[in-house]
Amino acid sequence: MREIRIGTAQFEARDADKQYNLGRVRELAREAASGGAEVVCFHECCITGYTFMENLGRSELEDLAEPVPDGPSVAALLDVARDCGLALGAGLLERREDGGLYNTYAVVSPEGFVAKHSKLHPFISEHLSPGGKYTVFPLLGCTFGVLICYDNNLLENVRVTTLMGAEIVLMPHVTGGTPSPMPGRGEIPRQVWENRERDPVACRMEFNGPKGRGWLMHWLPTRAFENGIYAVFSNPIGADGETTKPGNSMIIDPYGEIVAECHALRDEVVVALCTPDKIEHSGGRRYIRARRPELYAKLVEPVPEHEKTRRSSAHADVWWKKHR
Repeated sequence: MREIRIGTAQFEARDADKQYNLGRVRELAREAASGGAEVVCFHECCITGYTFMENLGRSELEDLAEPVPDGPSVAALLDVARDCGLALGAGLLERREDGGLYNTYAVVSPEGFVAKHSKLHPFISEHLSPGGKYTVFPLLGCTFGVLICYDNNLLENVRVTTLMGAEIVLMPHVTGGTPSPMPGRGEIPRQVWENRERDPVACRMEFNGPKGRGWLMHWLPTRAFENGIYAVFSNPIGADGETTKPGNSMIIDPYGEIVAECHALRDEVVVALCTPDKIEHSGGRRYIRARRPELYAKLVEPVPEHEKTRRSSAHADVWWKKHR
């Protein structure tokens, strides 16, 4: 790895409005570039919108989906990359030749299409298929990985991505403000967001409390710390389907420390300098070297069918609430 400036963004996407959402990607990518970023990360399905897809049928999802990398949205991302002079990642709904639909994250640079990752644990719709592989790739003298939302909640996914060589993991999400039995968690009222200019304190309390940032702090810095990686977390802010999302996009270093974070109650992008020395000196890299794989057979035993949810979910509480 070399020193590199990386950006992460938050914005309020519009459901099924690709033109608007790609316009926001362009403007925020331009801001990131002006701040020195060489790469900028946008959130899960930021091109299509996300949570509203739980109410769409198969044919509606097919109409929303497109090929990757040969579809119009990736072409638009390539144009943004060339216009702004940086690499970027953004999420959309992918349709493959075999008819499968995937929650996919595309990474492009001014030189062309770089990589794509399909979410390993999709849950927003029964019509989405899970991705079947990890994604690690070289870019700008560094090695990147991608894991989408709930992929990151399973510690094994981040560890394997790190073992495959990732130094920086892009972690696009749509999370926060969902029903939950955990103390203090739950939905963020839409009126709190809509009234943010008149009462920003109430909005910040919701977004930074246990419904949003407080929950992230239980586990997100740990993923960076335990693996000795840079974690680039991106998340939408504001209305997302019937939910309200808290933003909190941030970059976390291999020590588990936040080095840049979005705080504004609006669309925003922040940029951080990421340096290789933190990886070299991190505890996570020592832990990886200290592993004893001969003891880990239990980790790869199949999970009994009766213990599985139909789809693992970052918002499993929502799924159970609707389908129990």
